[in-house]
Amino acid sequence: MPDRKPDFSRLKKVLTRDGEPDCLPFYELFADPEIVHVVTGKPPGLSSHVEFQHKMGYDYASAGVAFGYPQNWITVGDTAGLSRGQRSFIDNNNGMIQDRAGFDAYPWPALPENAAVHVNELTGILPAGMKAIVAMPGGVLENVMWLMGYIPFSYAIQDDEQLVYDMFGRIGADFTKALDRCLSQADLSRVGAVVMGDDMGFKTSVMISPGLMRKYVFPWQKKLVDVAHDYGLPFILHACGNLELIMDELIDYVGIDAKHSYEDIIQPVAEVKKRYGHRLAILGGVDMHFLSSQSAEQVREYTRRVIAQCAPGGGYALGTGNTVSNYVPLVNYYAMLDAGRDWRY
Repeated sequence: MPDRKPDFSRLKKVLTRDGEPDCLPFYELFADPEIVHVVTGKPPGLSSHVEFQHKMGYDYASAGVAFGYPQNWITVGDTAGLSRGQRSFIDNNNGMIQDRAGFDAYPWPALPENAAVHVNELTGILPAGMKAIVAMPGGVLENVMWLMGYIPFSYAIQDDEQLVYDMFGRIGADFTKALDRCLSQADLSRVGAVVMGDDMGFKTSVMISPGLMRKYVFPWQKKLVDVAHDYGLPFILHACGNLELIMDELIDYVGIDAKHSYEDIIQPVAEVKKRYGHRLAILGGVDMHFLSSQSAEQVREYTRRVIAQCAPGGGYALGTGNTVSNYVPLVNYYAMLDAGRDWRY
């Protein structure tokens, strides 16, 4: 697989919708450690992550803000081609905080003194031309739902509104302070953007009503976007689900610069680019089901069509509709990237 000389300016040109870059950049939220291991031959870790990103042709590598919350997880068997044995999920029925007593007893972590430790470790080994993308530890809505469990959270919206308000207040304030501290401690000459994953929808709609989003979620998301912008960095939102009811507010009020995660059964990425591409950057969108279930040649042709519809004019980076998961055949992943390397503006 031929090398691409890394140059973050091409991805920045996409994120800021500043015309067409010299070649089509690639973007992913992350690749599963099993994928990284097979490609690099090394166990998961910082150096193998950077080697993978460089080898595959990305202009960046990601590192997280050194902060997060203890959560309840459940495990099931992993049936992926590159199986990890077990796969973990948040327990949506039994969160660690289901009532006021749980909120008061929860071991809320203190903000770390060195919130940029992972980012600075990363920038210290990045090849020339690459920059770091700073990743939040999940999103504001996600962390509330993860800590409470989606079912108890749904009941609490009706039964204990103050608890819900306090959950968002605590998590939103923690996240805002952690991101600001991280960026203040990082070498900003080697940092290119901030990304937050905050899944807010499912196949047909959003997880909570737009009114509740406006009340609880958007104000804190906006504060995080404002922090990134204060440091001169574009803000990428990774969010799964059907967000049709809230897209305008994510763009106009929250102020995101780029959106990642698309699924053909909800809305193909080409339609998203046509509708919103003049207002924010569009990242990824090669449908995960298609990518994991069809032949490499079918993936290559599919990807060429996506690129032809999304790349002209700029504001688009190629990638999967979600992540490079361990159930995606490597030959299909390579076919997707090869189609991107072949593209000429």
